[in-house]
Amino acid sequence: MILKSFELNKIKLNNYKFYLFYGDNEGLKEETIKNLFKKNYLNKIYRYEEKEILDNTINFFNTILTRSFFDNEKLIIINRTTDKIKEIIEELIEKNPDDIQIILNSKNLEKKSTLRKIFEKEKSIICVPFYEDNNQTLNSMINLFFKKRKIPISQQLVNILIERSRGDRKNLNNELEKIENYSLNKKNLNLQEIIKLTNLADNYSASELVDHSLAKNTRKTVTILNENNYSDEDNIIIIRTLLAKLKRLIKIYELLDEKNNIEQAVSSCKPPIFWKDKPLVTQQMRSWKKDHLKDLIYKTNEVELLIKKNSTIAKNILSDFIIANSIKTNN
Repeated sequence: MILKSFELNKIKLNNYKFYLFYGDNEGLKEETIKNLFKKNYLNKIYRYEEKEILDNTINFFNTILTRSFFDNEKLIIINRTTDKIKEIIEELIEKNPDDIQIILNSKNLEKKSTLRKIFEKEKSIICVPFYEDNNQTLNSMINLFFKKRKIPISQQLVNILIERSRGDRKNLNNELEKIENYSLNKKNLNLQEIIKLTNLADNYSASELVDHSLAKNTRKTVTILNENNYSDEDNIIIIRTLLAKLKRLIKIYELLDEKNNIEQAVSSCKPPIFWKDKPLVTQQMRSWKKDHLKDLIYKTNEVELLIKKNSTIAKNILSDFIIANSIKTNN
């Protein structure tokens, strides 16, 4: 059965066990899963890649069909699904397992896709296409973002952000995150600042630089620094991004006290960490102790002041600081 994304709010989701979400709008898919499904399952969410399932189908069936007194309701999310998984899904539909819901997350599927045809024709399962966001939707999201933060913005700046989001709210949210980190202590942003912020490093983002530094990947960190010419504004974004990720690691440490398992703590973090970033975040957790993270927050604030006071050597100050913290120690 075919539904539009907004029509999911009009049905009883628990009446359906199988959902196919396809299309390139990953941001809207993530929001839909978070707002409509995740809240009902808390820590009972299992994520798979299609390749994992195809490589070990028996283990997959055993895992999701095994009932447990403490874990009998499950949300299964299978990413990067294609027609290759069709027979497995057909078998699951036939088995009609209790207490689980399965969401297949696919890129854009053509009309001739056999997986798509199954979900479109069968009334007991749901098929939802996720098309690109239109300019009106993105415009509203941008204006709401700046209104909440009481930062005035011109339509010209809005248009630039829309253009750089390329029709996907996930891209837009990434750009808005950069702006939020940069504008913590600013009340106004001009056109040039927005242009620089949303075009930070053609090859590597501030987030990628910080991630590899915190993961103690020294060689990769040095490569990123050498291959990019960061501006004064970029330096501040990198520092603010570092602060945000340090606070996230401390939050994960607090979850670790409950979970006693780093991978589970990373998976339980809110807002959720994107699946492809989880291995790097796990590596960061293994590279730092909680007390050392708190110390690094204080040092990062001090470095931000140094950068602001010494703009002519700001890049050198930041590079030395980032590299020093990417070197493996016994901590």
